[in-house]
Amino acid sequence: MCLAVPARVQSITGHTAEVELGGALYRADIRLTPGVKVGDYVLLHTGYAIGIIDQAEAEETRKLFTELEAADEIP
Repeated sequence: MCLAVPARVQSITGHTAEVELGGALYRADIRLTPGVKVGDYVLLHTGYAIGIIDQAEAEETRKLFTELEAADEIP
């Protein structure tokens, strides 16, 4: 099973984007998402942007991850 997480594109240089995920910045290869622009949300998997998603979907997915994390903390 693979997991991809939503990240927001902050900048693009060549085939690499700097993306924000949970307040941290990461580099992502964007060759699989040729139409990506600064400000877009991408699905990030092992350092690769594998798809472009809209902001509503990104926020809903982040919300679900937060809920899962909180549920794991319940004794």
